[in-house]
Amino acid sequence: MAKVAIIGASGNVGRYTAHAVSYIPHVSELLLFGRPGREEVLHGLACDLHDSFAARGSQSDVKFSCTPKDLEGSDIIIVTSGVPRKEGQNRIDLAHENARMISEIAAMVGWYAPNAILFIVSNPVDVMTAVALKYSGMKPNQVIGLGTHLDSMRLKWNIAKYFDVHVSEVHTRIIGEHGDSMVPLWSATTIGGISIQNLPKFKDLPEEQIMHNVMNAGSAIIRRIGSTIYGPGDAIATIVSTILGNEKRILTVSTFISSEIHNIGDVCIGTPVRLDRNGATTLTITISEHEVEGFRKSVDKIRAITQEVIERLDESC
Repeated sequence: MAKVAIIGASGNVGRYTAHAVSYIPHVSELLLFGRPGREEVLHGLACDLHDSFAARGSQSDVKFSCTPKDLEGSDIIIVTSGVPRKEGQNRIDLAHENARMISEIAAMVGWYAPNAILFIVSNPVDVMTAVALKYSGMKPNQVIGLGTHLDSMRLKWNIAKYFDVHVSEVHTRIIGEHGDSMVPLWSATTIGGISIQNLPKFKDLPEEQIMHNVMNAGSAIIRRIGSTIYGPGDAIATIVSTILGNEKRILTVSTFISSEIHNIGDVCIGTPVRLDRNGATTLTITISEHEVEGFRKSVDKIRAITQEVIERLDESC
């Protein structure tokens, strides 16, 4: 059984993540963590979740805290804290604004829960994952970000809709930045185990329109309801369940890569990894020449922003 902490639990994504994670049978304790002054909100959320558990017969325990020492013993610590993206703002705009907060949280986690898996959700997630890795002092396999996992699920849904098949029959993924330079791996996409490129309808596949839908999905939701909630929450819960269940599934998350993909790396970015109780194990993969070119551009972009953000943080320390 495991203890899962959510830092930033009082926010929209944090609240739904708490609810989604509570369904995972491996979770025996859920810690709702927030900054000092949020105790009443966290207490109310804990009470609401206890009512939810009673209604469905769950024995999970929910606690709340604003005291860093209470993070001790956590198996996974999910960080949803940060300034949320506003309409018309891209994820990179948030980089400098959120970096200081994530660096402080990462240092706190590294001190009180050095053996945990640190799971970053805050945007821009690739840059924040790198900040968390540096300032936590933890090993690369212990620090992951939501990355392009949700983007991959959005692509999966669009493909299933186009081919009129059940979404479980589609296997695909997006690598690179969780943002404008993301790269769909059409070369690795299958439906029912058959390469998508071998299906007759593929020649008419509206690739550009599908990727436009995927890349703008978050912005469209924010424009309509103010923030994304359920998609990220369930995507987070899937990753947590995979780790705690020691499932060794291959999911696409943000983590540090050196040279696994065509000798491109030295950055935290979305890439396929094997997830288990030890965290993330990066995989060496081969992709098409066109995909390599796109991935290289995405890595160069994120590396430059990451370097700028960390240099500014170091100067201010």
